[in-house]
Amino acid sequence: MATTDQQLHTYERDAELRARAASVLPGGMYGHQSAARLPDGFPQFFARGEGSHIWDVDGNEYIDYMCSYGPIVLGHRHPSVERAVAAQAADGDCFNAPTERIVELAELMTGLIGHGDWAWFAKNGSDATRFALQVARAHTGKNTAIRGEHAYHGWGSTWMGAATGMTPSATDFQLTYTYNDLESVRAAAVEAGDDLAAVVVSAVEYDASGSWTAPDQAFVRGVRDLCDATGAVLVLDDVRAGFRLDLGGSWASYGVEPDISAYCKAIANGYPLSAVVAKRELEEAASRFFATGSYWFSGVAMAASIATITTLQETDGVAQIKRAGTMLREGLNLQAQSHGIAIKQAGPVQVPSVRFVGDDLAKMDIPRAMMFTGEAAKRGVYLHPTHNWFLSAAHRDEDIEHTLAVTDVAFARVKEAFGDA
Repeated sequence: MATTDQQLHTYERDAELRARAASVLPGGMYGHQSAARLPDGFPQFFARGEGSHIWDVDGNEYIDYMCSYGPIVLGHRHPSVERAVAAQAADGDCFNAPTERIVELAELMTGLIGHGDWAWFAKNGSDATRFALQVARAHTGKNTAIRGEHAYHGWGSTWMGAATGMTPSATDFQLTYTYNDLESVRAAAVEAGDDLAAVVVSAVEYDASGSWTAPDQAFVRGVRDLCDATGAVLVLDDVRAGFRLDLGGSWASYGVEPDISAYCKAIANGYPLSAVVAKRELEEAASRFFATGSYWFSGVAMAASIATITTLQETDGVAQIKRAGTMLREGLNLQAQSHGIAIKQAGPVQVPSVRFVGDDLAKMDIPRAMMFTGEAAKRGVYLHPTHNWFLSAAHRDEDIEHTLAVTDVAFARVKEAFGDA
């Protein structure tokens, strides 16, 4: 892989495709995978992946620290997953009713997750969080949900009533609290009064400023106690962190169980699937309303999920991801110190974030992060300037070592441009 300035990546094919896309796709590309907001050195189009590496349409190779924004947890094209996918695809994927994989997967997930008595499947994290809130409202017969003030729970009017083109009234029955501030949760519950249906909590809070906040024990326990006292449903959004931190759920280590949890990203190693698991007492409410999708029941993604979760169990994949993330974090800290650059690393090492002191992410004034990640991308390491990163079980010591050789150069460029950052 390239590390020298004489071997920097080129992007002729990518430029051609961007020009064509500008005529047929909104803004040339849409959503979080648009490269328009990324620095030079980031391609818009990829061709293939293998393990911890990806290749763009120009054949440039990268060590991948975004893992498709989270879904790749074992590594691209993991053999056990691809075998399961091929076997199911040979029989078919989408039928008039689901395959037996849906039962097998539900049994697997409910066997792993402490509060899981039943499971429900769809395609996107937004499907799962929306359904979880609907179940809470159906179960309680109430409307108001309280959520973190900077939390992202998915796309759509359920969560983004103020966004362009959405219906503002959709979020009228929502109040906010400050993460890890139990008194603010209690105050919101008082404001909701007798109409409190749910408290929605992210497993780990990632806010608009790019900061991670891990929940503390008192907060987790206090939210659980509040829900028990009021009859509200405790909804855990585990879409971003689920199956990277703990196969039993990201709050398993706290000894506190939510009533219902939403999953996506890492459960099927890149195949489209999301899930909800919940306690038995919520099952009747979930069966009282209609929720479906044309592709929600397809067998291939469920076969991929069974293989993914089983492989994580058999190989202790979560421990491998944590080991690689720890090695990366420690190396970046040493490099930043050696260059005299101030950075802040936050979040679990499996889903880390790196911020440069002097940048202002809230105002999107981030020249240091843009230069750092741009210089890394040109040399074959894919790190995002604003989003948290993701590691997979495919990241090995040699990947981290090569990455640190590249980031050392990138830190030097930041130092040259900004001095003491």
